[in-house]
Amino acid sequence: MVFANKYRLNQQEYLQGELNSNIKHELINGEVFAMVGASSAHNLISGNIFADLRLHLKAKPCRPYINDMKVRIEDNFYYPDVVVDCSQIANDAYFVETPILIVEVLSASTKSYDKTFKLQQYKKIPTLQEYVMIEQDTQLVEVLSRLDNWQPHYYEAGEDFILQSVGLKLAVADVYDGLKL
Repeated sequence: MVFANKYRLNQQEYLQGELNSNIKHELINGEVFAMVGASSAHNLISGNIFADLRLHLKAKPCRPYINDMKVRIEDNFYYPDVVVDCSQIANDAYFVETPILIVEVLSASTKSYDKTFKLQQYKKIPTLQEYVMIEQDTQLVEVLSRLDNWQPHYYEAGEDFILQSVGLKLAVADVYDGLKL
């Protein structure tokens, strides 16, 4: 994430601006932060998680979203890599407010931010059941669950983990499918 090009906007100005922008921005306490593009590894990992969630949730009330669906927390808007929401979202909606699962793929530039600031922000969401952080340079998945009082559980190559929020068992190897690490 690049913390450049800061401008103070209200929610309405921000949302309208996002509709017309070629790049994504997060809105945090009235300031707009430009988002940088993602690597191929980042995209593959996000896509793998999204594909498994999409298949698992087919014909169920919950829906996974990838990359471009914002999450609103109070007056702030964030772009998680993958999010699952079970509310009835309008087809023209550009953000969710009641996610049950959020997944972030970590990169060198966002790792600290995702593990600290975003974690604290996401924990404010009453409906959020799990937050998953996935390393992109090594096979390591970190799962934090409200049921476990947000204590981290780590899963490495050769292991499986369960996303309790959606009842999905995944192999770490499947998360990294298509990557050479």
